[in-house]
Amino acid sequence: MTQIRGKQRAFGPYGTQPRWTQGNKDGVGTAYSTASRVWFTLWNGVLTELYFPTIDRPQTRDLQYLVTLNGEFLAEKKHLESTTERMWTHALGYRVTNRDPQGRFEIVKEIIASPLSSCVLQQTQVTGDDDILNALQLYVLCAPHINVAGWGNNAQILTVAGRTILTATREGTWLAIAATVPFAKASAGYVGSSDGWQDLNDNAQMDYEADRAVDGNTALTAELDWRRDKFTLGIAFGDCRHAAITTVLQALNEPFEDQKEQYRKQWEPPCCNDVREALVEQAQDDGKLYYTSLSLLMSHEDKTYHGALIASLAIPWGHIKGDEEDGGYHLVWVRDMVNSARGLLAAGNRDTPLRALIYLATSQQPDGGFPQNFWINGEGHWFGVQLDQVALPIILAYTLHCEEGLHQFDPYPMVERAASFLIEQGPATEQERWEEASGYSPSTLATSIAALICAARFAHMREEPETAAFLEDYADFLEDHLEAWTVTTEGTLLEGVPRHYIRVLPADMDDPTPCEDPNKATLYIINRPQDDQAFPAKDVVDGGFLELVRYGIRSPHDPLIVDSLKVLDATLKTETPSGIGWHRYNHDGYGQKDDGTAFDGTGTGRIWPLLSGERAHYELAAGHDVMPLVKSLEGFANETGMLPEQSWDTDDIPEAHMYLGRPTGSAMPLMWAHAEYIKLLRSLSDGQVFDTIPELVERYQQPRENRRYLEVWKPTRRATQIKPGYILRVQVPDPFTLRWWVNDGDGQVQEATQEATMTPLGIAYLDITPPETGEIEFEFASTEAKPLRGARFAVQVKQA
Repeated sequence: MTQIRGKQRAFGPYGTQPRWTQGNKDGVGTAYSTASRVWFTLWNGVLTELYFPTIDRPQTRDLQYLVTLNGEFLAEKKHLESTTERMWTHALGYRVTNRDPQGRFEIVKEIIASPLSSCVLQQTQVTGDDDILNALQLYVLCAPHINVAGWGNNAQILTVAGRTILTATREGTWLAIAATVPFAKASAGYVGSSDGWQDLNDNAQMDYEADRAVDGNTALTAELDWRRDKFTLGIAFGDCRHAAITTVLQALNEPFEDQKEQYRKQWEPPCCNDVREALVEQAQDDGKLYYTSLSLLMSHEDKTYHGALIASLAIPWGHIKGDEEDGGYHLVWVRDMVNSARGLLAAGNRDTPLRALIYLATSQQPDGGFPQNFWINGEGHWFGVQLDQVALPIILAYTLHCEEGLHQFDPYPMVERAASFLIEQGPATEQERWEEASGYSPSTLATSIAALICAARFAHMREEPETAAFLEDYADFLEDHLEAWTVTTEGTLLEGVPRHYIRVLPADMDDPTPCEDPNKATLYIINRPQDDQAFPAKDVVDGGFLELVRYGIRSPHDPLIVDSLKVLDATLKTETPSGIGWHRYNHDGYGQKDDGTAFDGTGTGRIWPLLSGERAHYELAAGHDVMPLVKSLEGFANETGMLPEQSWDTDDIPEAHMYLGRPTGSAMPLMWAHAEYIKLLRSLSDGQVFDTIPELVERYQQPRENRRYLEVWKPTRRATQIKPGYILRVQVPDPFTLRWWVNDGDGQVQEATQEATMTPLGIAYLDITPPETGEIEFEFASTEAKPLRGARFAVQVKQA
């Protein structure tokens, strides 16, 4: 029989404004088994967000112990000194030791997920002198945030089979907390008024014992009758009250040591793996970060939507964010997901990357694109268009093909739609890979070129030479325009090096004739004060151009690449005790503020460890020593092997817990960084960059006879000039008939009316050979695109 203990309602509705917790986790974990659909996170010695039933649904803010001792009140995460360590090499289980600063007692916790149910288990032992332990009272405090929200929670104290159970519910999801020792007292309250922290902090006594707190930011508190014995606390979830309570009681009924051993065995590799051993040999820390990275990547796959890999089990700077921040990084970003999948592939795991590819194919939008990010059920969260996120699934599909990892799955329908999207929407992207600017981005263009050549290879395999040629032609068009769009000749960042790649040439996506001169454009950078956002695009740089080398489009010894690296290092490189790091780009505002406080919409971008991995891949391609950068990545990891999104890049600020080379409050662990590390070890083992596509090296780094050069006119980018010897390609995503005139400038006019060629990609095109001088004029004699009807366009032949 289950019943609410009584009718006493908590005072102080509806609680203070809810907040999440710190984004720089000390640990994350889950059982390997899909029977356990719960994930946990740790920060500063306490459990923070717990996720259920899917990896994108946080259900708690935090859970910690409170202590009273001879009239003194102490809380684990605020007053005690904490150490977190991994219990095993492979399994994501943790031992947390929280010490009293005066040395009077320690709270030692071993934390795992139940190996076969949705329950987090925390075995606890309090140690100290007898007189201290006799006076010490121990309490548990939990702040539910059921179904991704702090508001609207309902907390209740129940009695079940003679036991007191703490519960909370919202929108049909339930949480239940119990222990292998009794709760001497228990209360439901509102955060900031009637919660256990407020109660105990007042007089070191638990005075409140309310039975429920409804529809607010609630908290659950209980005094543990622990009697100095080692005990286990369980926090379980279910889709009804009965399921949550049954799960927690059954999990607590099994000996913790037995479940701990089963949890460990689930994560143990089944046998020796040649790839694993080869990668560990390249590590400089005996494989510690490699093993952690591999387990973390696997743990970030959902267990209901198989193949869905999220960016991180963290909410960056979550402690200042409330219910409005419902996404955090526990969403699918295609860019992060494909990097994770390719990291696992580099480690010899083909199964998870194939599941990821199939998941992406089912998540693709009808137009061939993908949302900027989305919940794991495929529902979009943000809807910006990022061409690299459309290109990367094509590259993943081709890599799996080359690794003989596709099995029975045919990715071509997804590849074909994605390639069509790239051609229709490009060459400018609404958002580059940092999700902050539209325009012509070296990294996005590199990824698009790579994807189109991969798509062309699939077309060749299907014996569709015309489609393959069309894809290759467009890739060649992008490659031929790289320098014109993304290289300044008037840079001022480094004396003597005026010609280098820039971060992005900004473009208004609604302007069909954007400025394509990198020397003249102005770039507006968000996450900065409104009166300090405009900068000359020619003087804003990032390392995105290194993707050209990674994929094989440009040689690492290309003089322009080498000069751009000089500018990059002079502008963005930082050396720390942890390692060598780089900023995303100069003037970046996404990061910890200069005083060490949290990013709140403005701040200062800090160094990103994953960029050390990107640079290491370049150095390997160039034949240089890579080991200092391998050590840097390993040095940026925290004690449990978590790599942060960002690390502090300037003088220590101890009061803000900011230390040079150590994590900031951004997301940790970041799966993209862990994947980059694994790929780096694989690249070192192979003696070549893992992500390089041989067809790109052959096509763009080797002499090629009879290459055709194109200028592409399309409704979204209406070319007005063409070089002599180039072919003008008029390209529209609808059937059309074109009437055109070629004037050679000497009064000779050639006229024709032609029907466009329709491709299987749903794009029609017509090629016109211009004169050496003069212009081409054309109008659409027929088209389904109404804005083009009756309009006349001209393209001038311009001498170089």
